[in-house]
Amino acid sequence: MTNYKEIVTKAVVGKAKKANSLHLSLTPDENINTVLGCWVINHNFKGMNQGGKVGVDGAFDVNVWYSYDNDTKTKVNSKRYSYHELYQVPLKADQPLTNSQEIMVRSLKQPTVSNVNIENGNIILDIDKELGVEIVGDTKIKVPVEDLEDDYEEMISEEEVEAIDSVNENYLENNTEEV
Repeated sequence: MTNYKEIVTKAVVGKAKKANSLHLSLTPDENINTVLGCWVINHNFKGMNQGGKVGVDGAFDVNVWYSYDNDTKTKVNSKRYSYHELYQVPLKADQPLTNSQEIMVRSLKQPTVSNVNIENGNIILDIDKELGVEIVGDTKIKVPVEDLEDDYEEMISEEEVEAIDSVNENYLENNTEEV
């Protein structure tokens, strides 16, 4: 006969991902001629419960290398950008999002510059990124448990152990045969 036991454990109870494109601008002090390169660094983020949805606050630095003064000089301009996004993460069994659940946010695709243009002295950037959100909470699982006969090993009590009063120290010498 098989019985079932419930085990309470932590597990992923909700999971979602979202790709975003951000349209940003950077205004350098110089009148630029050419964008020579751009990259995104120092991406950090944190998720929190925000009224039953997952709010993600994040920020990253964008560095743009450009030429100016008729392509005779170069400079790198850096700017920090912040963002706030809301995620509607479906939870298993239509549970509500609570503060006792842990929200884990991962970068599935680091922010990268997908397009850059110069418009009226401004550098226009398109930055693509993808974040994944997992919600970890308490859940129950049922496991089958078989009722077996007594599966314990018999322990020998000290009274049942035979005591040895004396040891024949010459046992090996007396009981060896010539080979």
